[in-house]
Amino acid sequence: MTAFITSVESVVEIILVIALGYYLRQKNKFDDNFKGSISFLIMNIALPASIFVSVLKYLTRDKLVELSGGLLYALISFAVGYLIAWLLSKLLRVRPGRRGTFINMFVNANTIFIGLPLNTALFGVKSMPYFLIYYVMNTVSTWAIGVFFISNDDPTKEKSSDQSFNWRKLLPAPLLGFLVALVFLLLAIPVPGWIDSTLSMVGGIVTPMSLIYIGIVLSDAGLKSIHFDKDTIWALLGRFIIAPAIMITVILVSGHVGSVMPSLESSTLIIQSAAPGLAVLPILAGQSHGDVEYATNVVTTSTVLFVVVVPILMTLVQYI
Repeated sequence: MTAFITSVESVVEIILVIALGYYLRQKNKFDDNFKGSISFLIMNIALPASIFVSVLKYLTRDKLVELSGGLLYALISFAVGYLIAWLLSKLLRVRPGRRGTFINMFVNANTIFIGLPLNTALFGVKSMPYFLIYYVMNTVSTWAIGVFFISNDDPTKEKSSDQSFNWRKLLPAPLLGFLVALVFLLLAIPVPGWIDSTLSMVGGIVTPMSLIYIGIVLSDAGLKSIHFDKDTIWALLGRFIIAPAIMITVILVSGHVGSVMPSLESSTLIIQSAAPGLAVLPILAGQSHGDVEYATNVVTTSTVLFVVVVPILMTLVQYI
């Protein structure tokens, strides 16, 4: 019951902020220029700052070594997830502009905005090291691989043999924030308190701004954009059934080969693997001229349906 109440409260908070963005857009308080500006602010400034602060706050060099085994299991589950998602995108003939979002829904979760507070509420701060396993892999996966699928799914991009490759796509600002944080962590470079506070303040706007952006996009598309077509249903199945099933399989197999995972670690990884889709997916889709309405639809519906998924998973993990 505690898990159910916590998930309901988290979802209600998120929906209210999305509704705020929707309402203000409907009242013409936000114009098109603001929509583009908020996207730039989140992706290039606020999110890198948030990731930098989070890594230095929750990770240490000793924890990186200690959690290396769990990182391997998470890596396997992510790799299998990408393979299954890519194959299904071909078999289901997901159209260009949606494929990148579709694949990301299978693999990458909203760990910080929803996964972290929920995990702390369910398992306490003692689960934080295990949460970091999934957080690190999810961060690298999102900004090194997930973004690559979305940027290469641009339906307006001309496919020509002489098209030059944009190497900057391999190092988006959020991933740079993560890599710089690792350098500071491994070399034990101190960060002055006032800089840490400044970056924390800037990074703190990521969650509300991302949700407001979703509200703006939802207002432009109309409430009728929330629907359950084939691509949406399969994306939700990937997020809530296929992804946790892969993680459960990896954990069970690792137990059979002699590496038994602590129950708290396995429970944390399973819950995180079924967290809703990334709140920034509509922004990423918009930057690559993708189907923003589809991205908004899958993020919104996965966030709402998460309240049903959590109690089921919490019951299931007791038997693993």
